[in-house]
Amino acid sequence: MEPVEREDTTEEFRVKVTSKKQVTQQINEYKKILQTALNGQTGVAEETKTSLLHELLANFEAAVQENVLVNGQPWEEAPDVEEEEPLDLESLLDDTIVETTRRRRVYPKQILPHVIHTLRAERKLMKLYEHAVKPQEPFKDPEQETIMRDLSAAAPVVVTQAIQVIKSIHTLQKQAEGLCEILNTKTSAVTLEIHREVFGVNDQSDAASRSRQPIKRAIEESEAAGCYVVLS
Repeated sequence: MEPVEREDTTEEFRVKVTSKKQVTQQINEYKKILQTALNGQTGVAEETKTSLLHELLANFEAAVQENVLVNGQPWEEAPDVEEEEPLDLESLLDDTIVETTRRRRVYPKQILPHVIHTLRAERKLMKLYEHAVKPQEPFKDPEQETIMRDLSAAAPVVVTQAIQVIKSIHTLQKQAEGLCEILNTKTSAVTLEIHREVFGVNDQSDAASRSRQPIKRAIEESEAAGCYVVLS
């Protein structure tokens, strides 16, 4: 019987990752947790605790690095500085649209119960502020109502009378202005002569007025005398 030859197959058990930076961040986060592992050990000296903690953190970091493949490469061979992937604006826009649509669909349903609860609480608070004393209707005085009714009825008549008085005042003012103009007008000599002939004069000037003729009449007589000769 021939022995069966075994194939030399090596299965990879290390964890495959794509970012060395992300793994480093995770290691630092877990280190913060491991630093509190010996806080409750009161029987251990501080120097011993410090050395044990340092050894624990170093072993943890080394174990993680040995069991990780960064883009198919061991930890030591993987580059520390990674090339940033180009930003895909279309994918980013699609993700944003999807997230916005999800929020519009989900958030109103989540907010609605809180809104209803708030409205109910406001209604309960409003009921607490009800007036303890009901307001009374104002008392109406019959005499005052009668006076107000009479005033309302007489108001149009008073307004009409006031308008007529204002018009009369304007007319009287115009007449007074005309009278002032007449009184301030200077009379001419002819007007004074006519006034003397019509109304007469006093006793002292009566003889003088008889001896002289009016100016206008003297002018007319002189003109008439030159036009004809008196027949004998």
